[in-house]
Amino acid sequence: MEDFDKISIQEISKKDMLMILQALEYTGENTKIDAFISLKDSILQQLCLLAETAEEEFLGYLEK
Repeated sequence: MEDFDKISIQEISKKDMLMILQALEYTGENTKIDAFISLKDSILQQLCLLAETAEEEFLGYLEK
């Protein structure tokens, strides 16, 4: 198997990305493991940078 450091998510649907973000937040809140919230925040920040938009606006876009 080829070694790689990053994975592309260009083919993931908006619905699936929203579900991933919500699952990370839910898990972090219910287990009190901060790593889940940090990962959700990091993913969301990176997506917002790519889309050049605010977090609230991006989450609204995913929910459409």
